[in-house]
Amino acid sequence: MVTVERLLTVDQVAELLGTTVRFPRRLIEERRITFVKIGRHVRIPERAVTAFIDAHTVEPVAPRSAGLRRVA
Repeated sequence: MVTVERLLTVDQVAELLGTTVRFPRRLIEERRITFVKIGRHVRIPERAVTAFIDAHTVEPVAPRSAGLRRVA
C-alpha cells in the first residue's frame, strides 16, 4: 500500500512558520528545503517542513551556577 504524504502550499508553510510567503519562497529558490513541482505548482512535503524546523532548533544552555559570581 502506498502512503501519500500531505503536500503543503507556500502559503500554508508560511503560516506554519509564522512568516510571510516570501520566506518559504526564498527557501525553495535557494534549494534549502525539499519541494515538489506538480506542473506549475510548487508544494512542500510536511516532513520537509518538520525537518527544517528540527534542523534549525537551538536548544537552551544550562545557566551557570550562582555560586561562581562574586559581588564587589
